[in-house]
Amino acid sequence: MRRPHAFILLLLAALALPAFAGVLPEDRADLLYHRYEGGGVTIHGPSLLVRKTMAEKYSVNANYYMDMVTSASIDVEVSGASEYKEERNQYSFGFDYLRGKTTYSLSYTNSDENDYQASTTSFNISQDLFGDLTTISMGFSKGDDTVGRTISDPDNPDRRIVDPNFKEDVDRWSYRVGVSQILTRNMILALGLEVITDEGYLNNPYRSFRYYDPEDDLHFRLATEIYPHTRTSNAASLNARYFLPWRAAAFGGYRYFTDTWGIDANTFEVGYMHPLKGTPWTFEASIRYYSQGNADFYADIFDRVDQQNFMGRDKELSTFASQTFHLSASYEFLSSSWKFIKKGTLNLSYDRMQFDYDDYRDARYSMLPTDDPNFRAAGAEPFYSFGANVIQAFISVWF
Repeated sequence: MRRPHAFILLLLAALALPAFAGVLPEDRADLLYHRYEGGGVTIHGPSLLVRKTMAEKYSVNANYYMDMVTSASIDVEVSGASEYKEERNQYSFGFDYLRGKTTYSLSYTNSDENDYQASTTSFNISQDLFGDLTTISMGFSKGDDTVGRTISDPDNPDRRIVDPNFKEDVDRWSYRVGVSQILTRNMILALGLEVITDEGYLNNPYRSFRYYDPEDDLHFRLATEIYPHTRTSNAASLNARYFLPWRAAAFGGYRYFTDTWGIDANTFEVGYMHPLKGTPWTFEASIRYYSQGNADFYADIFDRVDQQNFMGRDKELSTFASQTFHLSASYEFLSSSWKFIKKGTLNLSYDRMQFDYDDYRDARYSMLPTDDPNFRAAGAEPFYSFGANVIQAFISVWF
């Protein structure tokens, strides 16, 4: 059951994004601790990012990121499995080269866990135009994943080992282009387009779909999900930031997503950043709303085990909406240089997330004894929803 660490990685990605064309990233180190808790899943761990500029035209960076996962999610419970624990380690390395108004960036990321290995190579180029008022960027990424699975050790049922007879590959390609424009002295607008193509084993070897028990329509049976072997996704985003006279900023954005599996999604976000005058504190708050429709081959419960060619019950392919409320605070603890450190900040952020599903039901209700007052027949259970908390605390130093 692939865990929901993608959102955390998205939040952390801001620490590793390439700089705008014409400007190399500053020499900097970030040490972070992150924690996600919600839906029966807990993910936490550290991350360390270091950047260094050389000869005013080269920059290198390295990042280490770790997830320690404990999962007893609804997928785990419905499948009859017990809570599991595992660890994921990720290493990233990047190189930037500045030549005039053009920045070339190359990066490599490797992620490893007991049943999944992934590597991604990315290349980006950005160019300043029209007196540095416009920046055009283009990028390409190639990912190679290896999907495995764990099984019970025949010699020790309490121990899980990697299945030597199961190994599948996934190839991923990503193409992106973006334009940022300084419209006025106070406003910046950015447009981004991205196309992602996935090919290979795209479903989860642990997850099952459910269908009505042919001998008892009050209950259900499970079978391994069947997914298409290709998927193409398209996304377009528009973001704006307006700087206010007192050094504050208001920002907002919209993103539209669609893919060949039939999913359409919309994301809206608005926020505000405010430095507290006369103090080293800066505060930020934002609200994000996300909604999507389900995939063509998704169903909460199927009529029979062979109803169609592709069948899936992953709740991330269902119709659902989520809201995220974000708060963060930053404290600058060095206003002047100290030894080799130019400045430093302490940062803390909190995100409250709420997920509400429109066609994914809590199947645990139909797994209860039929004489239990909370029992519900298969296909008539209440719709599933859950909340999650994400905490990030990190220290940044410039040198």
